[in-house]
Amino acid sequence: MIANIQWLAQNWENLGNMFLHQFKDQKFFLAALKGFRNGLVYGARIRAPHALVMVFLFGEGTFFEKLLTIYRLTKTHAINLAKFVFSYKFLQGLLGKMEGGRREWHSFAAAFLMGYMVFGENNAVNMQINLYLLSRVVVGLVKLAADQQVIPQPDFPVFPWFAATVWGLVLWMFEYHTGVLQGSLQKSMTYLYHDSNFWSDIRTFVFRNK
Repeated sequence: MIANIQWLAQNWENLGNMFLHQFKDQKFFLAALKGFRNGLVYGARIRAPHALVMVFLFGEGTFFEKLLTIYRLTKTHAINLAKFVFSYKFLQGLLGKMEGGRREWHSFAAAFLMGYMVFGENNAVNMQINLYLLSRVVVGLVKLAADQQVIPQPDFPVFPWFAATVWGLVLWMFEYHTGVLQGSLQKSMTYLYHDSNFWSDIRTFVFRNK
């Protein structure tokens, strides 16, 4: 057993290159596998530091329970992203092979199907990812509509009005319809805008919250 492990450790690169050569004519399959790898790495890099900060700032439970929460959130994000990237690239490549080339609708169809399958479960991680993408999609669609002359190009600075609208809406919703906002956003905004209304002495005013 140990000898087999040592042999694999010494020859893994040759074995890997043989594998790549074996599937050299199935590039979309190899690209999907590489996408799976990149999804795992990127998901872990993005989620782990974010979860570390949010859980230790706003989370409840013992130190060990917080570590388990960070691990669970990171694992969910990384695995879901890896599954999506692999499935999307594989399905997109398969459609392109079947039709003799890539088409624009392949991207939408593959992502639509796998978005439902992978990110369709309503949990905290998927909700955050979907909301993150939604904001970018809305901005991108407006820019695309302007580029395609579906709507006129504005002749005034748009970004200040965009910022004003976003912040006006989110604070109105937070103050008067808090329950409709995502849980992590509620916690962040409560810390910023509500907890700052309370203190009992100079220590709770300067050094710690409440």
